[in-house]
Amino acid sequence: MKVHFVARENGPDRLVTEAEIHFTNKGPLEGTKLVGFCLWRSPEGEVYVTFPSRAFGAGSERRFFDYLRAVDGSGETVKRVKAWILDEYRKVEAAA
Repeated sequence: MKVHFVARENGPDRLVTEAEIHFTNKGPLEGTKLVGFCLWRSPEGEVYVTFPSRAFGAGSERRFFDYLRAVDGSGETVKRVKAWILDEYRKVEAAA
């Protein structure tokens, strides 16, 4: 797998870049990509990753259902993916 970063002109102020995961290994996902990841800059300057999700709720309460989830329900698995995307972004930035 590889992470591909897509710059968006005229995006929201704190949007750093969008990201896609390209599947390059042999198997049923080869040649496909997973889109919807974004890197944002916090007001303090820290870069963080958000995943595709869907909003839902009843009344005034609003929650989000993340599309990328760990099979075992562990938060550590998702944190590892976020860290991998950030590491790949830092490599691209360092090379530029």
